[in-house]
Amino acid sequence: MSDDIRLVRWTPNRMRGRLGDVIAVYKAAFLDVHEADPERAARDRLAHARRHVERRDLRAVAALRPDDTLVGIVYALPGREGQWWHDVVTSALPPAVARHWLSDCLEIVELHVLPDHQGNGIGRALLRELLRDAPYRTAALSALELPDSRARRLYASEGFVPLLSDFRFPGSHTPYAVLAKELPPASRRRRGPVTARFGRPAPAV
Repeated sequence: MSDDIRLVRWTPNRMRGRLGDVIAVYKAAFLDVHEADPERAARDRLAHARRHVERRDLRAVAALRPDDTLVGIVYALPGREGQWWHDVVTSALPPAVARHWLSDCLEIVELHVLPDHQGNGIGRALLRELLRDAPYRTAALSALELPDSRARRLYASEGFVPLLSDFRFPGSHTPYAVLAKELPPASRRRRGPVTARFGRPAPAV
């Protein structure tokens, strides 16, 4: 990762103030590539994100250039019964599997890096910083069912395993994989950060 990129842990309030930038990164990195109507999809995603930043338990990490330009973002929420993604995935899994992976889980909502900055380790650094010292037993996410994509290779190399493959969420014909990994115990997580080249935890603002 370039030395001029810094990682910053964002509070919900800070992310709320930068939602326009967050959605712009999401659109450029994902929607412009995978959606037939990226403008409409971006508006829909903004509505979801506005609800997410109202939760105090949101965890977010931003990758910023020296001029404070956002080039990458990852954020997550703890899973809860009654949340759409959580309930859909839980209902698709055998009960014992769902309990093991989703009963104490940090659900990663989005992880995106601007196309011009991809391939430089920013996504990996964001993911590791998000999960560092996370007080949950597991982490989970959904990704496009493209096993040889850069994103899928990243998740596999970071220990994520498939819980569901070729899965369609309600109202969508797009196949997804649901991936999860077990997180280290809290005592082990506190031994040291893994924030790319920085060697120290990302600051929070």
